Amino acid sequence: MTEWETAAPAVAETPDIKLFGKWSTDDVQINDISLQDYIAVKEKYAKYLPHSAGRYAAKRFRKAQCPIVERLTNSMMMHGRNNGKKLMTVRIVKHAFEIIHLLTGENPLQVLVNAIINSGPREDSTRIGRAGTVRRQAVDVSPLRRVNQAIWLLCTGAREAAFRNIKTIAECLADELINAAKGTSSPKTPWPPFSRSLASGPCQTAPHGASPHTLQTTSSSAARSSPDRGHRQTRRVVSPWSGCSGPLTPAIPLALSR
Repeated sequence: MTEWETAAPAVAETPDIKLFGKWSTDDVQINDISLQDYIAVKEKYAKYLPHSAGRYAAKRFRKAQCPIVERLTNSMMMHGRNNGKKLMTVRIVKHAFEIIHLLTGENPLQVLVNAIINSGPREDSTRIGRAGTVRRQAVDVSPLRRVNQAIWLLCTGAREAAFRNIKTIAECLADELINAAKGTSSPKTPWPPFSRSLASGPCQTAPHGASPHTLQTTSSSAARSSPDRGHRQTRRVVSPWSGCSGPLTPAIPLALSR
């Protein structure tokens, strides 16, 4: 090699961008051709975190360029008391993706894409006519609105399922995404999974097909014969966990409706 010849510069290979450092977007397939331009998940939309601080709401239709996982994260920030808590929702989505991978063994990004494809409505109705005579007319739903509605429905279902429930919001979100991706409306196994071997012990399970919490109230004849002469009624909530954790829930006096 002469002094005029120079060595070719070494080209550094760009590492694959994986969501949370784990989930690659290379093998994600969008099977619905109408939604391929509106589910931003591959190539230039790949991110390490669903927190890009982009101004996707500044112009019309620009939110279609927002990464789909970030749109899910933003939708989890409803309602008012949760506004602005994006780091919290990022942790929720990360936890939900870990649960999805453990339960299904699939790429959580693929499960999310399939859930959005199955959850978006394809047809809707609009109001035709003036104030006096109004009728409904069937219309097709645009691809962007299908994605918007799917994300809203998934997050709303997870939020309502986690309200006053022992399950966390991440577990409920994982259940919603898995069931939507499979095309089912509810999980097959109850929560929490009761063991039949404990039925003979102090912590007995609820009867098959019955609610885990049973309601016991005094009968009308017992209320009439009681010293209160029916002015008060006693309700006791029996929980399947009551035998293990301690005494039953204390009696709650209720005023009779009649």
